[in-house]
Amino acid sequence: MRELRRGLAVAAIAAAVGAAACAGLMGGPSPESYSAALAGAPRTEEDRGRDAARMTAETLAFARAEPGDHVIDMIIGGGFFTRAFSAAVGPEGRVTAWQPDEFIAFQTSYGEAVRAADALDGVDGLTSPIAAPVWPAGVDLIFTAQNYHDLHLTHFPGDTASRVNAAAFAALKPGGHYVVIDHHAAAGSGLSAANTLHRIDVEQVKREVTAAGFVLEAESDLLLRPADPLTANVFDGSIRGNTSQFMLRFRKPG
Repeated sequence: MRELRRGLAVAAIAAAVGAAACAGLMGGPSPESYSAALAGAPRTEEDRGRDAARMTAETLAFARAEPGDHVIDMIIGGGFFTRAFSAAVGPEGRVTAWQPDEFIAFQTSYGEAVRAADALDGVDGLTSPIAAPVWPAGVDLIFTAQNYHDLHLTHFPGDTASRVNAAAFAALKPGGHYVVIDHHAAAGSGLSAANTLHRIDVEQVKREVTAAGFVLEAESDLLLRPADPLTANVFDGSIRGNTSQFMLRFRKPG
């Protein structure tokens, strides 16, 4: 009887985790609806090889990217999600790929990535100082993955995050979404891990983004990795590519 109760408890926990993971997908596009788009251009075979780990289709579904949308990919890195969004929004949509000037100065490949993005059909590569985004207005979605914590690096002005969040609010149309994905830091750690571990406390992000006027609409545990101790730098070989990440979807009221 004890084993039966234990088994039922484990099943209940698993169901609860699964429900939490899928909560942000309810009522929106299904991950399967992106299959054909993600299989084609402008994505690369290398991109598709990373889809399982990055849960690309599920992430697009959580972000509610639709054909015809205008998406800002905020801090594009190498352009992985720029290409995914370009495929998802199709020829009637548009992607603005933004790379901060400071990133380009730090690493040559970041400049190459934004130039490559700008060469794609339906994609505009933009650069500007990180604390002074230059973005179009009336967009449907602003998305950033694994980069929000960078807004708090000591290299940048102390109000960078608040300025970027204000720019996001201004750029989105009423009802538009702001999606933030980043590496989990220990609960209650605030900003203390942003410089040292390149992580951030999820509650810190919620406080900052809602302070800019956004409403938290959904969160997901799809990228939760319980084996991540949350104490290693995300670039450490012991954890790189397997960090636990949170997913938050905010909405501009209206």
